[in-house]
Amino acid sequence: MIVFDKVTKVFPGDFVALENINLTIDTGSFVSLVGPSGAGKSTLLKMIYAEEEPTEGEVIFFNRPISSIKRRLLPYFRRNIGMVFQDFKLLPQKTVFENVSYALEVYGKSDEEINEEVPKILDIVGLLDKMEKYPAQLSGGEQQKTSLARALIHRPKVIIADEPTGNLDPTSKWDIVQLLLKINDFGTTVILASHDKNIVDKIDKRVIGMQDGKIVRDTKHGKYTE
Repeated sequence: MIVFDKVTKVFPGDFVALENINLTIDTGSFVSLVGPSGAGKSTLLKMIYAEEEPTEGEVIFFNRPISSIKRRLLPYFRRNIGMVFQDFKLLPQKTVFENVSYALEVYGKSDEEINEEVPKILDIVGLLDKMEKYPAQLSGGEQQKTSLARALIHRPKVIIADEPTGNLDPTSKWDIVQLLLKINDFGTTVILASHDKNIVDKIDKRVIGMQDGKIVRDTKHGKYTE
């Protein structure tokens, strides 16, 4: 469970990015976060993985205030959260296998563990036959699947997808969304920030609408605009 308790974020210059946000996201749910650019979506997501801190209020992750986590322990905390971005953030000089395995190498996993875990994840996202390819040899959809595999490698409790379909063609967009839904069916909480009305409407799950740093609507089974 993720809880925002009266969270406000003010950046230098008195820019209010979030204002008095009260929000609960249940374990295992799928949430679409929508709203225009500058609505506060990315700032809200950054609060969850502790890239930004509230000016006021508290963000609670599985009953623990994130502000109570010592800075040296943040990398361990962030293993609970898998991040997927619009621009993939892949290492161009590494293969698909190496891009995914790198996340395990950083935490000192053995070659045996890596060789066991990475193929399992690549199979889930449908890239087992592409593991020796480099990012430049992949389509945009395949690059995003690689990014998603990397986000899954620690078996996180939450997947945060910030505009993950923004650079993809319509077929690849839906492939990525279907994977997110599949991951959600495994019990992983998924938070999707998106400008894509068609995608959000097809998902037909909880929609949180934001504008000017505030939550303006919260619908259990919603559309992009209602």
